[in-house]
Amino acid sequence: MPEQPNSTPPQVATRDLDDLQPRLERWLATKVAAPRITELARPESNGMSSETVLFDAEWAGESHSLVARLAPDPENLPVFPTYDLDRQFHVMRVVGELGAAPVPPVLWSERDPSPVGTPFIVMGRVEGVVPPDVLPYNFGDSWLFDATAEQQQHLEDASVAVLASLHAIDARRHFGFMPWPAGSALRAHVDATWDYYQWTIAGGPPSPLIEDCFDWLDKHWPAEEGPTVLSWGDARIGNMLYRDFEPAAVLDWEMAGFGPPEIDLAWFLFLHRFFEDIATGYGMPGMPHFLQRDRVCATYERLSGYAPCDMDFYEMYSALRQGIVMARVQRRAIHFGEAEAPADIDDLIMHRSTLEALRDGST
Repeated sequence: MPEQPNSTPPQVATRDLDDLQPRLERWLATKVAAPRITELARPESNGMSSETVLFDAEWAGESHSLVARLAPDPENLPVFPTYDLDRQFHVMRVVGELGAAPVPPVLWSERDPSPVGTPFIVMGRVEGVVPPDVLPYNFGDSWLFDATAEQQQHLEDASVAVLASLHAIDARRHFGFMPWPAGSALRAHVDATWDYYQWTIAGGPPSPLIEDCFDWLDKHWPAEEGPTVLSWGDARIGNMLYRDFEPAAVLDWEMAGFGPPEIDLAWFLFLHRFFEDIATGYGMPGMPHFLQRDRVCATYERLSGYAPCDMDFYEMYSALRQGIVMARVQRRAIHFGEAEAPADIDDLIMHRSTLEALRDGST
């Protein structure tokens, strides 16, 4: 059997906690009386986008478990060009107020970078477990892999119900602080993805495969577009906290926007396929019975009354988006000395063979 992939996440340049703690405490004193931060740490798995810090604080005789998300330093080659944490804060606030999905309680959004060196948001901490990315949950020896078939199915159904509930929000009414697409929401979404791709390759070679896939999208564009809904953007089980196989909190809203429901559904499905393809490549059984497209779409239709369409198109779009992200992550790894630049630029894409198969119609 091939050697398993490295279980160490890619390097992320992070701030010094000894410097951050007093600065964060001074800032907190502008919000509450006489606070004291008693513990500050990073989660075991910190993201490659915004930086997450866990901390406990005391004020008014009570202890509070909190989370701060900080925008990354541009010098650290962040995954995305901008990090509008204030928008994320207000998306979570609205979702929570409407009861559309469980989200962490949002407390403060600080747009001024001077208190800690970057904008940040503070939320209440929610207890729960996350299906791991490293090593992926479907590699075995994870709480989800070891669960019963009934528990896995319950988690799948409950997670799809979150998507249906989010998409049922009157998005134009409740998210006026986000720009509503002037025409086709799908076209606006794809155009924004093209702009993101252009940003990732600035100063470097383009990806022939990625550009082939954009051409594929234009040739297979859906004849009709579904309703425009709030798109979570990074809709996947790895961005949910669970308790007893029920979603306890929906996390990571930095890719939130508007688009047809299929954008979230296809991303939700493709990220599982992404991990399944890795597992198969390493000779592991994976979880092929989990998050199957037909069943997930049927569950979504039953819960929402809307039948997802053109899922082949949206699967390609999800694979393309993930390809751009993966290539950016690899460029960061090369920058930090964790990888060497490949001879073929498309080898930056971990799931290159999947993208090629989707492009060629062989899967």
